[in-house]
Amino acid sequence: MDNSVVEVSVKGVMPTSNGCAVFLGNDTKTFVIYMDRALGEAIQRAVNGEQAERPMTHNLMITLLDGLGAEVERIVINDVKEGTFFARLIVSMENQLGHKIVEVDARPSDSIVLALTCDKPLYVAQQVLDSVDDMAEILAKILKEGE
Repeated sequence: MDNSVVEVSVKGVMPTSNGCAVFLGNDTKTFVIYMDRALGEAIQRAVNGEQAERPMTHNLMITLLDGLGAEVERIVINDVKEGTFFARLIVSMENQLGHKIVEVDARPSDSIVLALTCDKPLYVAQQVLDSVDDMAEILAKILKEGE
């Protein structure tokens, strides 16, 4: 089994009739994950370096991690089944007992906004990247129409 991962970034966030489409990718491939509008907007704010008027759930999570002396290391979108993506949030902490790394199952939408807010990398498993359709041309067309 191939355990390799590839770093990706947010290429675009587009509203849809049912929420948001978040385009992720690198120089070779772009794919899309659909999510609810609130998380799509939170991702767009994180990409733009903006803050919401009131703290959001991901801000609470970051505050809790900080209080525990832990931090987000990275996220990995590690699986896709029937169009549903799955992710792992990797958190680390250092204390008098040593260094500990914890992997937590999480929705990609929550994980992406956490990683972006903490300025941490986003990864996708190579097997996931290989299995999804390349949406680079569609994203380029949407961006061109928006100009």
